[in-house]
Amino acid sequence: MLLAAIAIGVVIVALLWDLLLPPAREALERFRARRAIVPNTAYDPGRERRAEQRARELLRSCVNDEEWSMYRDLGFIRVWGAMAQAPKRRTGRSIAGAPYAYLVYPHKPIVAYLPQTRELLNEYCVAFPDETRPYGSARLPDSDDVLAKWMALTGDERRLIATANMHLPGRQVDPKQVRRDLWRLSQWERDRLRRAQRPEGSVPAP
Repeated sequence: MLLAAIAIGVVIVALLWDLLLPPAREALERFRARRAIVPNTAYDPGRERRAEQRARELLRSCVNDEEWSMYRDLGFIRVWGAMAQAPKRRTGRSIAGAPYAYLVYPHKPIVAYLPQTRELLNEYCVAFPDETRPYGSARLPDSDDVLAKWMALTGDERRLIATANMHLPGRQVDPKQVRRDLWRLSQWERDRLRRAQRPEGSVPAP
């Protein structure tokens, strides 16, 4: 009886093996094929840091020394407007002949303002998604986003203003923060001018 039971068990195992082996082999081959096609995209915690470092180097090579120092020290870049008149407010009133400028932040709308009064005009929402990055991310590195906006403004300001989503100040960027940044910018420019006028080798007064 024992031998008969063992023999029956062996036959059952052999039958199951013959039934299960082909599907298992097929699944293994499909898995290997997918591994061969899809590259290894395991998360690399240093990827974003390296991407931002490369972006900062590219930004520095494109903007002038003042703009780079401004971004390095303050976290944004001022771009002077070049059109004949400042952009219209949402009320429709334009400021012909008035000097105006933009503050360019990473991953925030561009803010137009009047430097002489620090009056905020409009926010311009533009997006430059990164189609090359893995994990489905649509965000460029911070410095790449700033560079894309800087290039759009300096290359074709009129087109950017015409195609961007325009909103009143405060829609996405806190006006208090913008005014603090404008104050910081004025202090930064004052210190920069003071350093430039200081005789070389002189010691600053305490």
